[in-house]
Amino acid sequence: MSNQAIQEQIQSTPILASKGLQLIAAFALGATILFAAAFAQSSAVHNAAHDMRHSQGFPCH
Repeated sequence: MSNQAIQEQIQSTPILASKGLQLIAAFALGATILFAAAFAQSSAVHNAAHDMRHSQGFPCH
């Protein structure tokens, strides 16, 4: 009987809003990194991001 009580306390229901929030947060982080590297003053960071965008087929200019 005590095992049943413990299992009932551990069970939880999934929250649908958290999946959408995770997607939005991942997109925002990716966009921030992409645009921050594009406007970086360091040429090494900019060139690395530029080459990566071209290798993935992302038009940047």
